[in-house]
Amino acid sequence: MRYEVEQKHRVSDVPAFLRELSARGAEPGAAAEQVDRYFAHPCRDFAQTDEALRIRRVAGRNFVTYKGPKLGSTTKTRREIELQLASGEPASEQFATLLAALGFAPVAIVRKRRRTFQLASSGRDVEGAIDEVEGLGTFVELELLANAEELESAQQTIAQLAADLELGPAERRSYLEMLLER
Repeated sequence: MRYEVEQKHRVSDVPAFLRELSARGAEPGAAAEQVDRYFAHPCRDFAQTDEALRIRRVAGRNFVTYKGPKLGSTTKTRREIELQLASGEPASEQFATLLAALGFAPVAIVRKRRRTFQLASSGRDVEGAIDEVEGLGTFVELELLANAEELESAQQTIAQLAADLELGPAERRSYLEMLLER
């Protein structure tokens, strides 16, 4: 089983963070717009079960992603299943229509501009992102994918890297949760 181990932090001084990345030999890539459409399950409340189902569009490519409940208390660790759909807006709309036919209802759309980077930490390549989220501000995410046996090590790696980068307190809520709370 594959898990996503992630920590997210609000960043108020993006130029300073970019200088820190550069000093560590990491350069963020070009910004890509991501549009995430979230759906509610017809028979259970994802807000109560701490799950999520979304269709993501990025650079014309589409993905459907299920995220399971968060595990642990320091990082945002959860099971993630992601499948690529056909490319293009019609494919995204067809899948949304399929979900609606099955009783899923649209909840919200999260729009962000994401710049990714890679940083080595504890012998692992951590995937990072600088997210400018419409209506919320700028955040840095640090992420590793891990199997069940690697979870604790991955969580420690992410937490240590966040501390080394002096990112401050972690934000465990998803962008969706933050937008819905506004």
